[in-house]
Amino acid sequence: MFDKILIANRGEIALRVIRAAREMGIKTVAVHSTADSDAMHVRMADESVCIGPPPSPQSYLSVPAIISACEITGAQAIHPGYGFLSENAEFVQIVEDHGITFIGPTAEHIRVMGDKITAKDTMKALGVPCVPGSDGGVPDLATAKKIGEEFGYPVIIKATAGGGGRGMKVAMNADEMESAFMTARAEGKAAFGNDEVYIEKYLTTPRHIEIQVFGDGKGKAVHLGERDCSLQRRHQKVFEEAPGPCITPEERARIGKICADAVAKINYIGAGTIEFLYEDGEFYFIEMNTRLQVEHPVTEGIFGVDLVREQILVAAGEPMSFGQDDLEINGHAIEVRINAEKLPNFSPCPGKITAYHAPGGLGVRMDSALYDGYSIPPYYDSLIAKLIVQGRDRAEALARLERALGELIVDGIDTTVPLFHALLQEPDLRSGDYNIHWLERWLAENMEQ
Repeated sequence: MFDKILIANRGEIALRVIRAAREMGIKTVAVHSTADSDAMHVRMADESVCIGPPPSPQSYLSVPAIISACEITGAQAIHPGYGFLSENAEFVQIVEDHGITFIGPTAEHIRVMGDKITAKDTMKALGVPCVPGSDGGVPDLATAKKIGEEFGYPVIIKATAGGGGRGMKVAMNADEMESAFMTARAEGKAAFGNDEVYIEKYLTTPRHIEIQVFGDGKGKAVHLGERDCSLQRRHQKVFEEAPGPCITPEERARIGKICADAVAKINYIGAGTIEFLYEDGEFYFIEMNTRLQVEHPVTEGIFGVDLVREQILVAAGEPMSFGQDDLEINGHAIEVRINAEKLPNFSPCPGKITAYHAPGGLGVRMDSALYDGYSIPPYYDSLIAKLIVQGRDRAEALARLERALGELIVDGIDTTVPLFHALLQEPDLRSGDYNIHWLERWLAENMEQ
């Protein structure tokens, strides 16, 4: 087992890793920019190293600075958290070349799953159901139009290297194909330096269902059920829950086994999430995230496992502490992402926290790096907290969420907490009757965009 690990991240996810490591008796190193000198992850770690100025490319994305911090402190492993360098295959390779353990998948697995076309081809070969669409990249508009005619409209054009909703355009009919195709290519080139696109059949009312998988890198893997992440704004998740309100135990067992078998066959190591669109009882693969997800706490809640601890264990060459037969769902969990944003336009709202009180009580977990007097810097993602609640069933979890949101105090800045107060009054949310388009429509009707 490692004596010391470095966390190449910031905010609540860095705290999350520090807490797991501390329970395992492992010392931690926090890295930080000059803007984060007073951040909570810096205060809680055993050691800290300043790695650069506020802009991410000069600090949290600076590979030489992070490797140097490891060498200076003697850290034997790096946990990347999520975002930043967590899915950067080149970074993983450099880490390994320096004799440091990367707590996560191999560079090759990250590389394969980071390219949407290669990922889809790989999953299809492993028996994972995929959305009907083009075989690989689409070279020109004429080919795109032929594919539209073959599969029927609507279709969605996606940048091969895309993510976060960028480089994605829908063509509802043949007349819209040219504009959608050219725009998706241009966005892909601008955002990712790659204008290759592929085309898939566009599902009109799907839910976003993701399966949590975990492998030991030696051919053993399990699934930890699903999360429903259908409530999204601009392709960014807002509200996540587990288990999914629309998934039957039979469907869970079927798709879970398919996913676990797939990652076992490729000797996948650590945590991963296989994401699907789900419509009319069918699952369609869209991508695999080769890292810990922001919403991992809802899975931890219903299964009673520590996914970060398991990541560290398998990275050190030790076996997982559980098998598939040990995993049994207990209750229902919900997570809401609280951002430092001003409604109704969701504009970023950095600033100084003048008062902070986290909710508590049975079944309430608050993952946050906030504290009284903390100044949220303007340089990074606006996520400032994740409120996770658990109940014996969905109704109790919703009641607990409403109560916990009422207890939460974050003064000095605007947050998205009022959005969740409003959503909890909606019958569709209460009943679980929503899809990936529901929140966008609700926002258009209830808030200025």
